[in-house]
Amino acid sequence: MLSLIMGIVYMRLLLGDIAEDESIGGFGYLLKVFYLHGLVFIGLPFGAIIALFFIVIDFFVLSKKLKQGGNRTLMRIALLLAITVFVAIVHYILEVVIDVI
Repeated sequence: MLSLIMGIVYMRLLLGDIAEDESIGGFGYLLKVFYLHGLVFIGLPFGAIIALFFIVIDFFVLSKKLKQGGNRTLMRIALLLAITVFVAIVHYILEVVIDVI
């Protein structure tokens, strides 16, 4: 669940703020609706990718190394943040540098 929220937050940071200008009338409302739907429909797949990476790494690597550790939750949160940064860097490279997306 946290990874899905992190995906939406990443898209919010990437898209920035939408203008609150009411001078464009009905078109502004339509733009705001597409913006908010874009956060959900693009942010959730990013969160799903983050969750998939986290589950695989947690199951195969972290669970074996942290069987007796006391700060397992802290390590998992740090891993989740590291995976989010990795996905953001890969997204940036694919979108800006290589221009695939």
